[in-house]
Amino acid sequence: MKIRISFIFACVVLFIVMGAYSCSIKKMAMNQVANAMSAPGGDDVFTGDNDPELVGDAMPFLIKMLESLLASIPNHQGLQLKTGSLYVMYAAAFLNGPAEMHKEETDEEYEKKEFLMQRAKNLYLRGRDILLNALDKKHPGFLKKIKGKRFKDAVKPMGQDDIDFLYWAGLGWLGAFGLDLSDMDLAITWPRAKALMDKVLEMDENYGNGAIHNFYIRYYGSRPKNMGGNIKLAREHFQKALDISGVKSSSPYLSLATTVAVKERNPGEFKKLLDHVLAIAPEADKEGRLMNTLNRRKSRWLLSHLEDFFLLEEGDIK
Repeated sequence: MKIRISFIFACVVLFIVMGAYSCSIKKMAMNQVANAMSAPGGDDVFTGDNDPELVGDAMPFLIKMLESLLASIPNHQGLQLKTGSLYVMYAAAFLNGPAEMHKEETDEEYEKKEFLMQRAKNLYLRGRDILLNALDKKHPGFLKKIKGKRFKDAVKPMGQDDIDFLYWAGLGWLGAFGLDLSDMDLAITWPRAKALMDKVLEMDENYGNGAIHNFYIRYYGSRPKNMGGNIKLAREHFQKALDISGVKSSSPYLSLATTVAVKERNPGEFKKLLDHVLAIAPEADKEGRLMNTLNRRKSRWLLSHLEDFFLLEEGDIK
């Protein structure tokens, strides 16, 4: 990683020094930097960290650097994927999560929570749009087909090198709508988001070490029945996620707790699931250490605010 970082900064310096040279040389230098910064596996330096504050402080700088490069070389697929996915990742981990745990005891605190939620929604959609536009450039007509509800035609040409674009775009879509259920313009686009995720599942049911099934836990578990919600399917995807990830990922437990257990008004299951999250050491998954750390933090908060989700009576929790 140190070698890669050194190479990146060397290229940046070289690019600045050669400012007076030809456009072709500038473009070559920018492409070298872009290739290095968007190389597969680079996200591990974030997702494998156990200090959320360190990652949260560093990520915006990287995102804007990537976006600056993308403005100069807009068709660079690696940059499109890295920039779009990091926007979604940042919105989820460092805006959406904190907003959900923010106090609302005063008008000032309520306004702060609303501000965080609107920021998260904005960045979810910004990341989603970068990824969708990238797919449309690669597969002309994709967006037109999606908007025209020709979902099967839209995703038919997608291959394995498109799977990450589909997943992160769908995840950003889910995150944005989850923060603003009153946005009917966004609500009517939900079948488009699900079409992307259905294609990911079709191509690789083990995608992201079970992450695709975690999406469906939240999708089926959070939605009303008349809008596609299905508790049975949510539980089936929960089990599939566990079968794939084993005891390494805490996300399926947290997702089922905050959707199905709440919907079924089952504080006992809610607590049991969150206890599972706390029992999974962040180090159990080196690549997912950051998410396990954040999940533990949120689970402790949820357990200390049970009364916000359930009308508790004596004997409810065993």
